[in-house]
Amino acid sequence: MSNVEDHPQVTECASAPTGAQVITYRDVPLGGPRSMTVRRTLPSRERTLIGAWCFVDHYGPDDVADSGGMHVAPHPHIGLQTVSWLFTGKVEHRDSAGNHAFVRPGELNLMNAGRGISHSEISTPATTTLHGAQLWVALPEDVRAGEPGFAHYAPEAVEGPGWTARVFLGSLGGSTSPVVTATPLLGVEVLLAPHADAEFGVDDAYELGVLVDTGSVEANGLSIGRAELGYLPPGASRLCLRAGEDGARLLLLGGPPFGEAIVMWWNFIGRTHEDIEAARTEWQRQIEGVSDSQEVAAGTFGTVVGDHLPPIPAPPMPNGVRLKERH
Repeated sequence: MSNVEDHPQVTECASAPTGAQVITYRDVPLGGPRSMTVRRTLPSRERTLIGAWCFVDHYGPDDVADSGGMHVAPHPHIGLQTVSWLFTGKVEHRDSAGNHAFVRPGELNLMNAGRGISHSEISTPATTTLHGAQLWVALPEDVRAGEPGFAHYAPEAVEGPGWTARVFLGSLGGSTSPVVTATPLLGVEVLLAPHADAEFGVDDAYELGVLVDTGSVEANGLSIGRAELGYLPPGASRLCLRAGEDGARLLLLGGPPFGEAIVMWWNFIGRTHEDIEAARTEWQRQIEGVSDSQEVAAGTFGTVVGDHLPPIPAPPMPNGVRLKERH
């Protein structure tokens, strides 16, 4: 693809806008001593949300022989959507709404938790290297108690001089994803050749996040290194990307400011401490009904169809502390 404007605007991207920031990741182990370690940039002390994006885990490339791969037994969610995106490897998804799918490189799997769902994520036996991102989207108040759902989409690549993009949510560079979201969202994988410059039209009402997977990049003048998340505030109608000497691969995330306070804890997103406490109580109630076959008794979160792994118990709620709203 190329810029099809008859009279494209000349855009100056030499310096980062006021309010731009770079968020450094923290390492978070998932599970036991041979567990995967993910690099988490959202939520962080600096920022909770970019649009409705509220959780960003970036992992790999990991040698599965060393890390054990992804082995996440049934666990619950409320009030959010999970977005799975892989660069390398293959992960099997099963959920309590009866969906069974595989996460493959360059293909979107979006699970809508709504009022409650449980699912498992297991890397396949043939996977030797695992590399990707796990993202969450907060659901707005008017739909967060809706029915669970699932969407899969394999976007075609669009290209321009020195860049290739796959638009899995929203629109960019002439490509539009058909996947319906509760709030306007942008989700794109972008590959940049060494020293490449790429410029895209973007909605000036959107906040933008740039998660760098490989290499380094400047985004509207903001320098972002590998595994860092760059934040750009609303106001710009153009996004200028410039790759370093090794080129870059990045995920571009965006959306208008969410506009609602949320409460996040473990795998739940609500609006109050009581929302979270009720969800935890219900999940634990279901776990206490585990049968000899290790299937979770049906309830708010249902049973993961075709998966007989023991479900993951919820951690204890903070003792004597109310969960705080995040804005």
